[in-house]
Amino acid sequence: MSSGIAAADVQEIEYSEPGPATQECPDASDAPPKSSKGARVVKAGVCAAVVLCLAASVVHVLLVFLHVAPANTVSKRYGSHINAWVFPFFEQNWRLFAPDPESVNRQILARTAHTDFDGSVQVSPWFDLSAVDGSAVEHHVFPSHTAQNMLRRAWSGYVDSHGGDDSGRTERARMMRKYLINIAADRVAAHKGGTVDFVQLRVVTLPVAAPGSAVGDRPPKPTENRLLPWWKVTRHAQ
Repeated sequence: MSSGIAAADVQEIEYSEPGPATQECPDASDAPPKSSKGARVVKAGVCAAVVLCLAASVVHVLLVFLHVAPANTVSKRYGSHINAWVFPFFEQNWRLFAPDPESVNRQILARTAHTDFDGSVQVSPWFDLSAVDGSAVEHHVFPSHTAQNMLRRAWSGYVDSHGGDDSGRTERARMMRKYLINIAADRVAAHKGGTVDFVQLRVVTLPVAAPGSAVGDRPPKPTENRLLPWWKVTRHAQ
């Protein structure tokens, strides 16, 4: 017996009533953090340091280029400023492509003098600067640049600017003399301590004989012993 209502397909229609659109509240954790004042200061400092480094690099490259470039109007006009920047630390030459090996053994010795309170002058014994550099280089896999070249290059620059005369007459000669004095005074003071008022150098040069059987027939070259004058140390090495 049927219920009197025939089964039929019933379609349900959903009606959506109009209403206000809902908006999802963004999570507070997704909001970008506000940069603090300290972070902004650090960022500005880093930017300023980068700009200064770039500017210094550009100036350095420009001055070195003017130093190695052929003589021109700019290098002639600002030659003193260019040399003051390049020498003695950024000197450029072509020895990398045309090496000039040492043909002599050179021993550079230094002694210092200090005036006591009673007026007496105390003179130290000779101190072998070359031996200290040699011991720092020998049996060392990666010797430092200062041990290998600083003293040697300082003496070469002194000889090139002075020749056989120890009275420097040019600005470069006076600069190289002061550079050599400071190296000697600092190294002696670091080894023995105390205060340095005057410094004197003695350079012993022994030529290296060339290899070959015919060398024995040649007379040996004389050893050069050059004693430099006493120099006043303008800054006291401690």
